[in-house]
Amino acid sequence: MIWKGLGLITNSESPIVVVLSGSMEPAFYRGDLLFLTNPASEQYRTGDITVYKIPGQDIPIVHRVLETHDLVQKKKDKRAGLPVEQLLLTKGDNNAVDDIDLYRGIKWLERKHIVGKVRGFLPYVGYVTIAMNDFPQLKYALLGGLGLLALIQRE
Repeated sequence: MIWKGLGLITNSESPIVVVLSGSMEPAFYRGDLLFLTNPASEQYRTGDITVYKIPGQDIPIVHRVLETHDLVQKKKDKRAGLPVEQLLLTKGDNNAVDDIDLYRGIKWLERKHIVGKVRGFLPYVGYVTIAMNDFPQLKYALLGGLGLLALIQRE
């Protein structure tokens, strides 16, 4: 319930994510917890740090916007001259090349691929999640310990 509420407030399917690789060092390190928003009315700019998800990939990617292209309406109406769609190219700060190879045949990221823009972070807090995924035995030990604690603490 809280997760869905956060998603509605931030307009993001995943308002909190954990950095899983070192591609954004020194800005963010593996294990940092990121807070995202995705306001529909806001355009992305070069230098913004975004989280995006490519169809067919399970894990979202945290990278910086390297280049933007605003497509404008050309017809004569109220929206003429205003950006109607934005295309993005991203790159990890610690990577030598841009992310075109990561897009799996997509030439540019579109708004539908963006999970959100990074608004804040807590360093290393996400390491608990990484440790439980990397070492499943730790997850089971933690769950077993919590279950045992619940049985012992009954009054």
